[in-house]
Amino acid sequence: MKIGIVCYPTFGGSGVVATELGKGLAANGHQVHFITYSQPARLDFFSANLFYHEVSISKYPLFDFPPYELALASKLVDVVRFEKLDLLHVHYAIPHASAAFMAKQILETYGIRIPVVTTLHGTDITLVGKDPSYNPVVTFSINQSDGVTAVSTNLKEDTIKHFEVAKDIRVIPNFIDLTRFSLKPREHFKKAIAPGDERILVHTSNFRRVKRTSDVIKVFQKIQEKVRCKLLMVGDGPDRVNAEQLCRDLGVCNDVRFLGKQDAIEEILSVADLFMMPSESESFGLAALEAMACSVPVVSSNAGGLPELNVDGVTGFLDDVGDIDRMAAHAVYILEDNDRLATFKAAALARAKEFDLGLILPVYENYYQEVIDQVKASVI
Repeated sequence: MKIGIVCYPTFGGSGVVATELGKGLAANGHQVHFITYSQPARLDFFSANLFYHEVSISKYPLFDFPPYELALASKLVDVVRFEKLDLLHVHYAIPHASAAFMAKQILETYGIRIPVVTTLHGTDITLVGKDPSYNPVVTFSINQSDGVTAVSTNLKEDTIKHFEVAKDIRVIPNFIDLTRFSLKPREHFKKAIAPGDERILVHTSNFRRVKRTSDVIKVFQKIQEKVRCKLLMVGDGPDRVNAEQLCRDLGVCNDVRFLGKQDAIEEILSVADLFMMPSESESFGLAALEAMACSVPVVSSNAGGLPELNVDGVTGFLDDVGDIDRMAAHAVYILEDNDRLATFKAAALARAKEFDLGLILPVYENYYQEVIDQVKASVI
C-alpha cells in the first residue's frame, strides 16, 4: 500500500505514535509518505520506503494567523495525486481530519476517491474538541472520515459521550517498539545519578498543567521520608518553572534533576526503578508504556485510559487524581523491598509485551484494507 500519514511532528504522544507506525509500515514493505510542517522528531533514519513532504505556509501579511489547514489540504491534494496514494491516515482531529475532508472534496473533482482514516489520540477530543469553537468541526470531520480509531476504550466512550458521532470507532491501542525500548545495561549512568545506590524515579511529560508535575515533586518528597531516592524530570513546558520552584520550597533540589527534552529516553528509563504519572487526564499513557517496556513499574492516576494499561497491584498502582499520600505509600511499597521491586519490574515488562508493535501493526494493516475495500464498494 501507499499510505499518507499526517501528524504533528513533535515529541507529543500522537506524533510519536504516528511516526513509529509509519516506520513499522515501511519496514513491512509499504510506501509511507509523511505530510506535515516539519520533519517528525522520531523520523530519524533513512529508508527506501519512507518519504517526507513539507507543508509550506504562506506568510502573506493579510493573515494574522498562517492558514495551516488550507496549506495542508493543498499539500494533501498534491501528494495524493502525484504519488498515487491508496489511503490517508490522519492523527489528531484538529486540524488534520478537517483538512483531509477538504482534500477529499478537491480530489473528487479529479476523479480520485481517497479513503481517510482518522485516529483520535486524547486532548483533540477531551480538551480542544470540547471547546464550542471547534466542536461542530470535530464532529463533522469524524463523521466524514471513512474509518475512525481511538487509542483506548475510554477515549472511544468519551468521544461518543461528548460528540454526535455516527461513525463506528475502532479501538486500536498504542504500541511499543521493543527493539528500541528495552532494559539496557547502563550501570555507569546509574552510578553517576545515584552514587549511594539510591532508588531512581522518573517522570516524563510536556510539563503542561494536565500532567500535574507538581504532584510528582510532592509525592517524591513523601517517598524520601521512607526510601533514599533520586528523581529525574524529563521534558519541558509551561509548568517546569513551577515544578522547579516547588523543589526549592520543599528542600529537595539536591535530589531532583531536570533534564529537559531527551531523544534517547530509553537510556534514562534503563536506570529507573519507578515511573510516576499522576496525570489529570491520559487517553492511553504512552510514556508509561515506554517505561514498562524498560522493566519499570508505574505509579499513576486512574484517569482516562491508564487502567487499560497499568494493572493495579501488578505492574504498579492506580490512585485517584491528586491523592498524593496514596501514591507515595504505593511507591514506597514497591521500592522498599528488593524482591518485591523485582516482581513488579518483571510484571511491567510482561504487560508491555502485549502492546508490541509486531502485534498491533497487522491490526492497522487489516483495518486499512477494510476501509479501502469499503470505499471501493461504495463507488461501484
